[in-house]
Amino acid sequence: MYGHFKRMTDSTGIIQFSDKSRPLVESGYTVDDNARALIVAMGMEERERERLIKTYTSFLQEAQNQDGTWQNLKVHDKYYTVINSEDSIGRGVLAASFAASCSIAEIQKIARKMLRRVMPRAVQVNSPRAIAYVLMGVVKMIASLKCKYMIPQAKYLAYKLLNLYELNRSTSWHWFEDRMTYCNAVLPHALFGFYAVSEDGKVLTAAKNTLNFLANSLFQKGYLNIVGNRGWWLKKNQIPPYDQQPVDAASVVLACLQAYAVTAEREYIETAKLAYDWYWGKNINNVPLYNEKTEGCHDALVPNGVNLNQGAEAVISFLMAHQVLHDIEAKRDELLIPAV
Repeated sequence: MYGHFKRMTDSTGIIQFSDKSRPLVESGYTVDDNARALIVAMGMEERERERLIKTYTSFLQEAQNQDGTWQNLKVHDKYYTVINSEDSIGRGVLAASFAASCSIAEIQKIARKMLRRVMPRAVQVNSPRAIAYVLMGVVKMIASLKCKYMIPQAKYLAYKLLNLYELNRSTSWHWFEDRMTYCNAVLPHALFGFYAVSEDGKVLTAAKNTLNFLANSLFQKGYLNIVGNRGWWLKKNQIPPYDQQPVDAASVVLACLQAYAVTAEREYIETAKLAYDWYWGKNINNVPLYNEKTEGCHDALVPNGVNLNQGAEAVISFLMAHQVLHDIEAKRDELLIPAV
């Protein structure tokens, strides 16, 4: 199952893109991918687990700036700012928060140092998804590192999302923005995570309303129909059917598992399983995204089938969804489910 994941990884980190299943080293490496790969590596039980954890952690450590932010793209030993984003800050925080309680002492130390450096900047992010990633990182620190002094920071971030919801919702639109774009489910996911450490009823209500609205919108045909990135879903418009990307399927799987972990309501785990089936062919094209021959995942559903390339984001997304769904019953009390 981890064959392509390992093939995409060299001594620097996980490579961004591939030509079919062949890694394209010239495409470089991103913090976004290596942060998510670190979380997947920590969930592995294979012999190479420790080596991979160290590789991805080293990449994040080297890419971090003095102010705690990250240089998102590295190509041929040089960093570029062209795709720097608040999302990469959030994903870095989330990965470091998981690594901070890793069983490998050296990794713990590096991760905690990265968190100390970035947190003053991280709590200032304004992009909704970045807020969600940082919030989940803070929740993870509260739950795993017993950092209860961070609850006010977590509440501040949660209420930023709550305020966006109050600003944009209507009787027929229960969402944080006037459109749905990528990784949509991470927004209610973060609110469910905050509820796990706060028992804030107002936040739980918003989390349920928004995740249920998302699920009701995307599962109308009995299978997951992701918001396509050819136009996104603008309020009062139709949902564009293509291109559907694996990261969005994983986002739905993981948010539903977080909702289940918090509420114990079985309907959420059933929705997560149905979303996971998207990878195996229960989708608009009736074709699998997971490639059993290469152990990779195709980059997207497109009008004529699948995008034949199998980049880092796709395989990471599949593996994270697979790991958490497989372990959910045993680990439901861990409070925070990771996100892609």
